[in-house]
Amino acid sequence: MPHNDDLIADLSELCIELAVEAASTAASGRSHQPTFTSATKSSATDLVTPFDQAAERFIRAQLSTQRPHDGIIGEEENDLSGTSGLTWIVDPIDGTTNFVFGLPAWGCSIAVARGDQLLAGAVHIPALSETYSATSGQGAGCNGSVIAASATSSFETALIATGFSYHPQRRAQQGITVARLLPQVRDIRRSGSAAYDLCCVAAGTIDGYYEENLSLWDIAAGALIAREAGARVEYSPSGARTNIAVVASSPHIFELLRSFVDD
Repeated sequence: MPHNDDLIADLSELCIELAVEAASTAASGRSHQPTFTSATKSSATDLVTPFDQAAERFIRAQLSTQRPHDGIIGEEENDLSGTSGLTWIVDPIDGTTNFVFGLPAWGCSIAVARGDQLLAGAVHIPALSETYSATSGQGAGCNGSVIAASATSSFETALIATGFSYHPQRRAQQGITVARLLPQVRDIRRSGSAAYDLCCVAAGTIDGYYEENLSLWDIAAGALIAREAGARVEYSPSGARTNIAVVASSPHIFELLRSFVDD
C-alpha cells in the first residue's frame, strides 16, 4: 500500500484526470450532437441529459478499474458502497442548464473523502479550459498555477455570487434575500454552477458566494478548492447529502455575508 502522502497525491491526480476527461468528452459529444432530449428530475427546471448520465457511467467505470474497493456517491446513479474507507463524490455535469443552453459555466466536479474529510478534488470547466484542483493541506491551483482567495475586508465593495432553487416557492424567498443583500455590496452574480462559483471564490474573481438547497456532489470539490485557497467555507447541516446551505468568502467578510443568508 502506498505511503499516505503518496496515496493522496495519486488520488488528486486521478480526480484531475477523470474530471478533465469526463467533461471534455461531454463537451465534444454536445458539439457533435447539438440536438438532444433533456429530461427533468425534481422540477420542470431541474434538467438531466444523456451526457450527464454517460459522463457518470464513464467515471464509475474508470473508478471500478482503478479504485475497485472505494465507494461512490454520484448525482445520476445509486450509491456504491466500498471497503477501503474512501468515497468518491461525483457531479458529472454541474451546471446542466448552462450545458443545455450552450453557456460556458458548467463542468465536471470530482472529490474523494475519507469519512467527512475531503482529501482531494478537481473541477474542470471545458469551455474556459480551466482545471481547478486542491489537495488537503497543500493549497489550490488552476491549470497548475497557485490560486488565492480574496482577502477583502470591504463588504460594500464585495462581488458576491449566489444561485437559486429549482422550486418556485423557494426562489421567491431567495429573491427577498437578494433584494436585501444587493444594496449592501458591489454587485451580485449568478453563474448557474455551484462548483464553478466556489472555484471563483478560490481564484479571487469573486469575493463571496452563498447558496442553499445544494447536494454534496455540487460542492464537495469546490469547497475543498476554495478552503485550500484561503477562503472561509462552511456548509450545513454537517454530514448531510442534500438540502445543504453553503457560504464561502474572504474570511474578513464571512460573518457579515452569513448574517444576510441566515436572516
